[in-house]
Amino acid sequence: MSNELRRIAMISLHTSPLEQPGVGDAGGMNVYVIELARRLAQRGTEVDIFTRATSSKLPPINAAYDGVKVHHVVAGPFEGLTKTELPGQLCTFAREVLRTEAAQEPGYYDLVHSHYWLSGQVGALARDRWGVPLVHSMHTMAKVKNAALALGDAPEPAVRVFGEEQVVAAADMLIANTQREADELEQYYDADPSRIEVVHPGVDLEAFSPRQGARQRLGLADDAHVLVFAGRIQPLKAPDILVKAAAELLRSHPHMRSRLVVAIVGGASGSGLEQPNGLRDLAVSLGLADIVRFEPPATRAQLADWFSAASLVCVPSYNESFGLVAVEAQACGTPVVAAAVGGLTTAVSDGESGLLVHGHDPRDYAKAIERILTDAEFRSRLSRGALAQAAGFTWDHTTTATLAAYSHAHQHLVGSAR
Repeated sequence: MSNELRRIAMISLHTSPLEQPGVGDAGGMNVYVIELARRLAQRGTEVDIFTRATSSKLPPINAAYDGVKVHHVVAGPFEGLTKTELPGQLCTFAREVLRTEAAQEPGYYDLVHSHYWLSGQVGALARDRWGVPLVHSMHTMAKVKNAALALGDAPEPAVRVFGEEQVVAAADMLIANTQREADELEQYYDADPSRIEVVHPGVDLEAFSPRQGARQRLGLADDAHVLVFAGRIQPLKAPDILVKAAAELLRSHPHMRSRLVVAIVGGASGSGLEQPNGLRDLAVSLGLADIVRFEPPATRAQLADWFSAASLVCVPSYNESFGLVAVEAQACGTPVVAAAVGGLTTAVSDGESGLLVHGHDPRDYAKAIERILTDAEFRSRLSRGALAQAAGFTWDHTTTATLAAYSHAHQHLVGSAR
C-alpha cells in the first residue's frame, strides 16, 4: 500500500503545523504533523495539509518542504478563535477542502489523515465524498481529560464528546500514540480494537541532542540547579506544580536558593488565558520572584539549549497522550520528572531515564527533584538512560508504522464496501 500512496490529505483544522509550539493551541501535535508529513514526502508520498488561516497575510498555499504543501483555508474571522468557537466554522472549512479536491483530476487523494476531533469531522466527510480511507489521530480525548481535570479547569463540552464518538465510529483506522491510549479508546469510546494501531511519535535526534555551551548562551551559572518546564501555560500542563515544588524544596534545603533557577518556557494557552499572570502571581506569593524565569516560546534550537542546560525537565501534566517534550528533553541527555499519566508512562522509563510521580502533590515532586539534584551519581545514570530511552523514538520508525496503518485502513475500507 505504501508504494501506491501518491498523495494524501492531512487535516489539522484548529492549529497550523507551521505555528510556534508552546503558545496558543500549538504544541506537540504541530510537531507531529509537520515531521510526519516531511518524512512521508521523503518516501514518495506527497502531503497536502489543510489548516485554518489565522491571518490575511498568509499565502493560500505554503510549500513547507519538497512534497509538502500547507493550505491556509479561510474559514471564519482571521483572529484566533477558541476551540469552543471553531465548530461553527466546520462547514465552511469542509467546503473549501472539498473544493480543492474537486478542482483536480478524480482520485487526486488516496487517503485522509485527520488530527484532533474537529479535523476528524471534516475527514469523515471527505472520506465519504472521495471514497478513500480515513485515518484519525485523536491526540487528546475529552472523556480522558474530563476524568482527570486540573483544579479549576473546565470540563470539555458535550459537543466535543459527541463529535469524538462520531469520528471514532467513522474512521477506518485510529492511530494511538501508546498502548495506554489504545486501551482508553476501547474503554471510553467502544472503539474496535482491530481498527486501532499503536504508533509512537518520534523525536528529531539531530535537532535534540546534548549541546555544549548551552548554559553560557542562556546566562546560567555552571553550578546552578536548573529546573525547566517547557510548554503551554495552562492548568492541564500544570506548571504551577513545578513552582510549588520549588518552594517545597527550598523549605527543606534553603541553602539551595542561591543556585536554584526555575525556567518556565512557553506562553499562555486555553483556559490559562483567563489568568495570564496567574503563574507569575503564584511565584511572587511563594517568594520565588527571584528564582522563576519566564521565557517566551522557544525555537527548536533554543529549546534544545534549555533542555541541555537543565538539571532536569519537569512534565507534571494532568494528562498527555504522549508527551513529546519529555522525549526531546531525554534526547538532550536530561532526566525528566513527570506525572505518571497517559503517554508519559511510555515516554519516560521510571528510575532509568527519569522519575514518574503518582498524583500532583508538589511535595512528591519536590522529593523527586531533590533526589536528582543531590545525588550526582544517580543523575548521571539517569542522563545516560535518558539518551538510550530517546533513541528508541525516531520519526523513521513512526513513518514506517504509519504507512502500515494506512495500508490496514485501505484494507478495512475495501472490506466494508463488500
